[in-house]
Amino acid sequence: MSIYHTRPLVSDIRAMKKRGEKISMLFVTTPDEAAAAAEAGIQMLSIEGRFFDAEMREAAGDCFVQVGLPYGGWGSFQGRPLATGEDYLRAAFHYAALGGDAVYCAASYDIQKLLCDNHIAVVGHIGLIPSYITWTGWRAVGKTADEALALWHHTQMLERIGVFGAELEVVPDRVARYLTENSSLVMLGMGAGKYADAQYLFTEDVCGYGKTHKPRHGKMYRNFAPELERLQAERIAAFREYKADVDSGGYPADQHSVTIQDAEFDAFMTAARA
Repeated sequence: MSIYHTRPLVSDIRAMKKRGEKISMLFVTTPDEAAAAAEAGIQMLSIEGRFFDAEMREAAGDCFVQVGLPYGGWGSFQGRPLATGEDYLRAAFHYAALGGDAVYCAASYDIQKLLCDNHIAVVGHIGLIPSYITWTGWRAVGKTADEALALWHHTQMLERIGVFGAELEVVPDRVARYLTENSSLVMLGMGAGKYADAQYLFTEDVCGYGKTHKPRHGKMYRNFAPELERLQAERIAAFREYKADVDSGGYPADQHSVTIQDAEFDAFMTAARA
């Protein structure tokens, strides 16, 4: 890592790939998750734009942060969907100003190239791409020779337009290895085997509190679910007790109220009735 900074830059991430160093990456949605990742030494974070602000950047500490730009109907920026290259560029500059180190973009090659041409560090997507899921369904992509070749051509195109990295999602391990070893792209593997440059998981899978489908590549290191369920039950109980207290007149009690001296109140009443 450079002696001139602590947070890794794109050049540092590329150097790690070149040296064969493994990179850990997490998807986080809250400042607490980001701060825990930073404290644990996780190198890279993925944060959707709707969750990324100055508080998240501070919580992320020395982590390299990839900010996800919503695609099509998957979200919006400043109240409108991202549709044109100008929309994406404006959003990318906004998140860069907040301290984002790169942006994730799964839009067209033209839009990704526009971002790259404006010196934005861009992470693309190869393999199972959720925003394109209607074309593939939820399955591994690249298990046939034709599909694997299409992934390779996609990789080459991303490299040509200037993308520096790509999420490599649910791709057969030998195909992932070929793509990783024969491309300058930093491959952020999610269900792509051990040969990807980085291993990328969602915090909800690592901590066991995900409510959605558990992916094959997910690994739970702690099970927060029972504790979160217990806390939710306690939260509901506290709210019920509070409502009952309000209904019965038990809250607020004298100690929860502000008092006024009798003389001041009498003077107020005399003035008010005048």
